[in-house]
Amino acid sequence: MKRIYVVGTADTKGEELAFLAERIRALGGDPLVVDVGTRAPAIPPEVGAAEIASFGPPGLLEGTDRGVAVAGMAAAFAAFIITRNDIAGIIGIGGGGGTSIITAGMRKLPIGLPKIMVSTLASGDVAPYVGVSDVVMVPSITDLAGLNRISRVILSNAAQAIVGMSAGGEVLPPATKMAVGLTMFGVTTPAVTQIVEHLAGSVEALVFHATGTGGKTMEMLVDSGLITGVIDITTTEVADYLIGGVLPAGPERLDAIARTRVPYVGSVGACDMVNFWAPATVPERFAGRLFYPHNDNVTLMRTTPDECRAIGEWIGAKLNACEGPVRLLIPLRGVSALDIEGGPFRDAEADAELFGAIERTVQWNANRRLITLDCHINDPAFAAAAVAAFTEIAA
Repeated sequence: MKRIYVVGTADTKGEELAFLAERIRALGGDPLVVDVGTRAPAIPPEVGAAEIASFGPPGLLEGTDRGVAVAGMAAAFAAFIITRNDIAGIIGIGGGGGTSIITAGMRKLPIGLPKIMVSTLASGDVAPYVGVSDVVMVPSITDLAGLNRISRVILSNAAQAIVGMSAGGEVLPPATKMAVGLTMFGVTTPAVTQIVEHLAGSVEALVFHATGTGGKTMEMLVDSGLITGVIDITTTEVADYLIGGVLPAGPERLDAIARTRVPYVGSVGACDMVNFWAPATVPERFAGRLFYPHNDNVTLMRTTPDECRAIGEWIGAKLNACEGPVRLLIPLRGVSALDIEGGPFRDAEADAELFGAIERTVQWNANRRLITLDCHINDPAFAAAAVAAFTEIAA
């Protein structure tokens, strides 16, 4: 019998946890209250903090440093939650500490298992709490410091959501086709769309928006075995990471490809640009650079020849660690919809530095090959070459 885990710090959120559990029960769910607090609980939980703490370092609940206790409980809850096989869904409530503890466990759970976090932090930057998982963050509106007419409504709505989500029993179905991850940006959409059309019926195409999180999520799924092939034509997240844009995938980009040795077809899509938010947010050090307004909230900056060289060398070094089959495609006539003849980001010198750096850096061999194409990345010829290369190495 699976249950809905209701998680919070029962020392400070006991009243709210009891209310939430009651609402879930009234809606037909079967709640299990789990305490992740560090002091004596205000209500009797079904799984106590001591049991959670037993999955962490010795003496976890005996110290006086709150920061150490929160970090310890986060690690302990993450270790505890993956041992459970009776979770229909999980809902947490918390402020800063509680949100950090609970979401550390939620991120360990499988994609598709319902996860809701009602938090005082939900209207801000939730990336550290959600990561590459499917945690749903719900703003608590008021602080979670006792029930009131607003918090009762928020918690009641959250209870209805988790009961509804858990009742479906939806899980990831078993794969019937090879799952292939593809990376796309607005400026490489024509290329990816054509590739997906070519592959239709033969594989399951999973397209990821190359916004930093997209690349991380794709590689997490590669590590988990859910994605077993990659057509990574949009590596723009590397430019943001190296130059200081707002959509970086971080230093681990491409590491999952090396670890798993999955068939990999890559390119340098949108490496002609770095992403920032509205113009006023662009750092002063970039004054005088070439910019393009993608929309009111996104500003693109053209990469320079020096920056392109650094991007190419970074990608090349990563590819050298890949022992699985690799094909790297170079579109000589441009790497994005803006980097095209007559386009605002057309810069043949910068592109040449990017291409040259990759060609010089990668240790090419029978398994790791360079394919140079006299076309633009969004041309049909590029899509056809990408599909042909992938078909060759994934057979």
